[in-house]
Amino acid sequence: MDLTSTDLTGTDLTIHWTFLPHDDPEASLAFYRDALGFEVRNDVGYDGMRWLTVGPVGQPGTSIVLEPPAMDPGITEDERRTVVEMMAKGSYARITLGTSDLDATFERVLASGADVVQEPIKQPYGVRDCAFRDPAGNLIRFNELP
Repeated sequence: MDLTSTDLTGTDLTIHWTFLPHDDPEASLAFYRDALGFEVRNDVGYDGMRWLTVGPVGQPGTSIVLEPPAMDPGITEDERRTVVEMMAKGSYARITLGTSDLDATFERVLASGADVVQEPIKQPYGVRDCAFRDPAGNLIRFNELP
């Protein structure tokens, strides 16, 4: 096998899980389940912590795992504090979601009381989008799909 080859023809890759930190599982559920309409796929508690797996209805192969911040066992307490500080500033994690109706999505998320970062706008690079912060401060950007 030639490891220098960049030919990925026939590769069958999908995004299965992505991870975002949360600091309040109930607020995260209200945002992802109630405001975004995601289904809850898993809700696991362990040692006073809670992991939530959510995802879009009808897309069982794509999930977001909402986890306590900086759960990697190799992270020091100083690093964990830095992550929590970055979360509080809204500069730690982000995800971009796609929607066919950006205006309706914006209004639904706005009605939930989510923190608006950017109202719907056509960007100079061509995409029309908007953005919110979830309860943990993660940037959630919505792109309008063609």
